[in-house]
Amino acid sequence: MNILLLGATGRVGSNILTLALQDHIQVTVLTRSPEKVLPSRNVTTIVGNVLDYSSLQKAMDGIHTVISCLGTDKNDTLSKSMPLIIKAMRKNGVSRIITIGTAGILQARSNPALYRFQSNESKRKSTKAAEDHLAAFQQLQQSQLDWTIVCPTYLPDGEKLGYYRIEKDFLPENGTKISVPDTAEFTYSLLEGNKFNKTRVGIAY
Repeated sequence: MNILLLGATGRVGSNILTLALQDHIQVTVLTRSPEKVLPSRNVTTIVGNVLDYSSLQKAMDGIHTVISCLGTDKNDTLSKSMPLIIKAMRKNGVSRIITIGTAGILQARSNPALYRFQSNESKRKSTKAAEDHLAAFQQLQQSQLDWTIVCPTYLPDGEKLGYYRIEKDFLPENGTKISVPDTAEFTYSLLEGNKFNKTRVGIAY
């Protein structure tokens, strides 16, 4: 298996990279900061930008699965890059993508017609990040790809506990946090099987 890991230098991405290397999986990393990538003979580092289609096209060569741990910023990088990622996947015959989202784009338990970020279940004052994640989610919905979006709630660095609760399309009841290592572990586990294809998965303790 050869995976393309986007956002490999971030908190969740770097944990996933470590897990993949422990299993001797071939990983291609597309990054603007190659000096931050853990060196390994199983890592192919490509210097580039997710907003550059040619970089994505090059990175997608020989890939079986894409894992995206890209975050949001004030420039809507997540929603701007997703159409390019989808296009490159189609061009290279890659059908499986696993991404890290946010609990804000899960359905609100109090009113399932709303997303959590649109309801009083969300404590965030700004909806900018959630709107960026929502746009990426909607693009994946329309893509015909086999996608899964892992949606953690409050995400401290924390320790790996090895247990957590998950639920399709909703945040587990009374879930308030989930550590970065446990989020990475669950995300990495999705490389096996297709239980959560075409769905969002809420994760919390």
